[in-house]
Amino acid sequence: VQLQASGGGLVQAGGSLRVSCVASGGTFSTYNMGWFRQAPGKEREFVAAVSRSGGETLYTNSVKGRFTISRDNAKNTVYLQMNSLKPEDTAVYYCAADFVVSFSGGWYSPPRAGSWGQGTQVTVSS
Repeated sequence: VQLQASGGGLVQAGGSLRVSCVASGGTFSTYNMGWFRQAPGKEREFVAAVSRSGGETLYTNSVKGRFTISRDNAKNTVYLQMNSLKPEDTAVYYCAADFVVSFSGGWYSPPRAGSWGQGTQVTVSS
């Protein structure tokens, strides 16, 4: 599957931004989808995941109540709506496909090497 992320940019603290990721070359509706991010000098971290149907979601604690992940299977697209952005949200945001997620258990297995998009930069100014 090929993943193309877009929608990043520069926003002031407290603002909002929506990033999108379009998938091609696979069967989108059969994949769990997710967003990860990597800040300068830090390891890539999990942000959010959404189930195949869109009915279940999982978030890392630091974004709960501020970010919303959703998907449109008709458009092969996953979204991350980010509200109340903070400078610490500054990172390159990557979408990922087809990885194991336990939405009830709150855990996931890291996506395989070929399941990542190219990333989109989100910068939040203070």
